[in-house]
Amino acid sequence: MKSGDLAIGIFFLSQTALGILGNLALLCCFLMSTFSVNRVRPTDVIVKHLTWANIVVLLCKGIPKTMVAFDQTYSLDIISCKLLFYFHRVARGVSIGCTSLLSVFQAITISPHTSKWAQLKVRLHRIIGPSLGLCWAFYLFLNIVIIEGVTNMRNKGNLTEFRDFLYCLIIKLPKQTSIELAILLVTSDVMCLGLMIWASGSMVLILFKHKQRVQHIHRSLSSKSFPETKATQSILILVSSFVVLYVTSATLTMYFPFQDGGGTWVANANVAMSASFPAVCPFLLIRHYTSNFHPYST
Repeated sequence: MKSGDLAIGIFFLSQTALGILGNLALLCCFLMSTFSVNRVRPTDVIVKHLTWANIVVLLCKGIPKTMVAFDQTYSLDIISCKLLFYFHRVARGVSIGCTSLLSVFQAITISPHTSKWAQLKVRLHRIIGPSLGLCWAFYLFLNIVIIEGVTNMRNKGNLTEFRDFLYCLIIKLPKQTSIELAILLVTSDVMCLGLMIWASGSMVLILFKHKQRVQHIHRSLSSKSFPETKATQSILILVSSFVVLYVTSATLTMYFPFQDGGGTWVANANVAMSASFPAVCPFLLIRHYTSNFHPYST
C-alpha cells in the first residue's frame, strides 16, 4: 500500500468515526433530555432529523472511501452502488434542508411578539412536522434519477463515458438531461442557502436589537456573558461553516467533470469537503445541549 493511500484512508476513517461519534453524542443528549424536566422545544425535532441525515451522509461516503484507500480492489455490487449514491444524495439534501429549516424556525422562535411572525410562533409545533416530511419526500423524489446513472465496477468494460469512483461508476447522462438535473439540484440548494442566510441575518438583527434594549441591565457584566451574544456567535459560526464548506464542495463538484481520467484527487477532496459539515455540525450544537439540552437558548 502506498503511503499516500494510507494517509487518505486514515483521514477518511478519522473523519467518519469522529463525525458519527459526534452525531451519536448529540442524539444521546436528546435521549437524556427526554428524562429531564426541561421542556422540549419545537426546533429540537429538526436537529434530530439533521443529525440522522448527517450520519447517513458520513456512512455512505466515508466508509466506501476508507475501504478503497486501504484496499484498492474494493468494489460494491450494482444494488449496493445504486442505494449508496441514492441515499447519500437524499441525506445530503435533507441535511441542507434541515439546516435551512432550523435557521428559519429559530428566527421565528426568537422574534418579538409584536412582529409579523407572532402568529406563526404559536403554530410552530404544528408546522415543523409537515415541513420535515415535505423535505424528506422532496429529496427522495428528486434523486430517483441517480439510481439509473449508477452501476458497479464490473460494467466498466461495457461503458464508454463514465466517472470512476473506484468502488462504483457514474454513467454520464445525455447533455440535455445533465443540464436539467444540474439546474434542478442547484436551484433547490440555492433556495435553502438563501433562506438560511436570510433567517440567520434576521436572528442576528433581532438579537442585536434585544441587546441594545437591555444594555443597561448588563452594564456590570462582560459583553461575552450575554446569552444573546453567545447565541449570535453560534448562529454565525454554524451558517458560516455551512456556506464555506458547501461552496467549496460545490466548486469541486463542478470542476470534477472537466478532469481527464480518474481525477482521483478531486474526488477525494470533494468527498472530504462534503462530509466536513456533517462531521463538524454536532460539535457546533452539542454544547447547547450539554448545558441545558436546548440549542440557542434565549
